[in-house]
Amino acid sequence: MFNTSQRPLGRSFLIDAFKAAGCLLIVLHHLAFYGPMSDVVNVAFPAVVDWFYDHGRLAVQFFLVCAGFLTAGSLARYASLTLSEALKLAWQRYLRLAIPLLAALSFTVLVSEWVRPDFAHASLSAPPGWGQALAHMALMQHVLELEALSAGIWYVAIDFQLYAMALTCLLVLKAWPRAQTANPGLDRADAKRWAMWLVLVCVSLWWWNLDSNLDDWGVYFWGSYGLGLLAWEARRFNGSGASEGQVRRWIVGALMLLVGGVSWWLEPRARIALAWSLAALLMAVPEAWLWGRALGASRWRSALEWLSGVSYSVFLIHFGVSLAVSAVVTQHWPDALWANVLGVLASLLLSLLLGGLLCRWVERQPPTVWRWWFWVGAFKASVALALFMNPVV
Repeated sequence: MFNTSQRPLGRSFLIDAFKAAGCLLIVLHHLAFYGPMSDVVNVAFPAVVDWFYDHGRLAVQFFLVCAGFLTAGSLARYASLTLSEALKLAWQRYLRLAIPLLAALSFTVLVSEWVRPDFAHASLSAPPGWGQALAHMALMQHVLELEALSAGIWYVAIDFQLYAMALTCLLVLKAWPRAQTANPGLDRADAKRWAMWLVLVCVSLWWWNLDSNLDDWGVYFWGSYGLGLLAWEARRFNGSGASEGQVRRWIVGALMLLVGGVSWWLEPRARIALAWSLAALLMAVPEAWLWGRALGASRWRSALEWLSGVSYSVFLIHFGVSLAVSAVVTQHWPDALWANVLGVLASLLLSLLLGGLLCRWVERQPPTVWRWWFWVGAFKASVALALFMNPVV
């Protein structure tokens, strides 16, 4: 999702397309899932609403695979990662995720308290407590089984866990002395990194992902994320051009088929099939299509790149926007089909608009500790105001 780390090789058209599609799907999924506008729209367009309700969540696989692919590229420059470097990277990752999250949560908390008196609906969370607020700041709310203050933000915590797992893999390889031995064509450290990620992908897809009790932890999602990591590494094999590289590509392809086949045999899962397909496409698509050189410049491509760039901010802000629009529509036109259809469209368009502003003013600003403290203060102020207006008994 929303991967805010440095792009490995410039701007990828295919990655932009995946992230843009995932952004629209997850917003429409939540609009269909939470209602009440979708309840009215569902009467007239049940097939459309039901599809987004049931299948829109597959957008998570777009984000996971893209995040893994981009993370592999950004970490490839660290041939020998030290513990201090890993901790610094993890902290930078946290800041990039948490600063816009805190800004969006401040907005959502204030919107929730604004609409609460006239909007009694299950999608509205209870007024936040201080422990709940601290858990959100630490990205631990779901692990601690606390109610989330916004829809889908469990993914932010999962993204951070997965990134930390990738860093841990590199530290383990550094502690493995023979991993630093040079090997013609493909560095032995690269091969062992790929092998470690492959083993974790298999364990995740064949074991952890079959246990829904683990879905608050990164290990449950490592299979999809790791497929993105493997896809990026496989493209390095594609660039070798030698006969040895051709053999490697066949081996990689066979292993990917084995991973996907066994996963489907153990339990058919549409989400895993989609993640595997996305990773296979990223791995095998020609360079001209991966980077979009075959398409040239156009307005629609610029729009796609923009949507990809703001996707994380749109994801963070859209629930608060939908609450505000739902409250207005429900209060004035609760049963009017036209009003609720327009309300859904308005929620989508306003989410894109405010997401773009959040991205420009917050997400794209340097992620410094001082900015983090500022938005921590803003979030605490919004929680304090919420508690003042609706004290938790």
